Amino acid sequence: MKTTLFQIATIQTGVFAKTELEGEVVYLQAKHFDEQGQLSAMLHPDLRHDHLIERHLLRPGDVLFAAKGTKNFAACYESEDVPAVASTSFFVMRIQDSHRSKILPRYLTWWLNHPNALTYLKGEARGTSIVSISKSALEELEIYIPDMQTQKTILKISALRQHELQLKQQLEGLRERLIQQTILNAIQ
Repeated sequence: MKTTLFQIATIQTGVFAKTELEGEVVYLQAKHFDEQGQLSAMLHPDLRHDHLIERHLLRPGDVLFAAKGTKNFAACYESEDVPAVASTSFFVMRIQDSHRSKILPRYLTWWLNHPNALTYLKGEARGTSIVSISKSALEELEIYIPDMQTQKTILKISALRQHELQLKQQLEGLRERLIQQTILNAIQ
């Protein structure tokens, strides 16, 4: 099935808030994620839970898209441990109830991170000092939605590929250490 993001998900911007030293809600920012959209920082609740924050609380399965700057990526929010909201660096996408049985949030995340989707979205970015991808550009993004089994297979292949890349990186680090130690031993 081919559709647009607008037809399957609601899209809203993250919330602007001032952080505090202590709070009950995590304020997710782009700096909390690595290049692949994986959480890379320990999260610390730094917002007070009030009526404004309540409306923006993330739910498991919400998809965040970092739309500002050059580091554009999608991440699927899956935590239920600590309440969180997304900063204004993100658009928050929530799959509509009528489409929840047709598309997995993690598949939508994979699709948004695909080089073809990112190339399209970056081509639509506007701004001079800080480029930004607009909500309308996201809404118009075409999405191909295969059957659930195919989505699960794609996600499995993608996870295996990421694991392979991590192993290769570890292997390269070990080789470099071995070579450096061998050279050091030879000159001593």
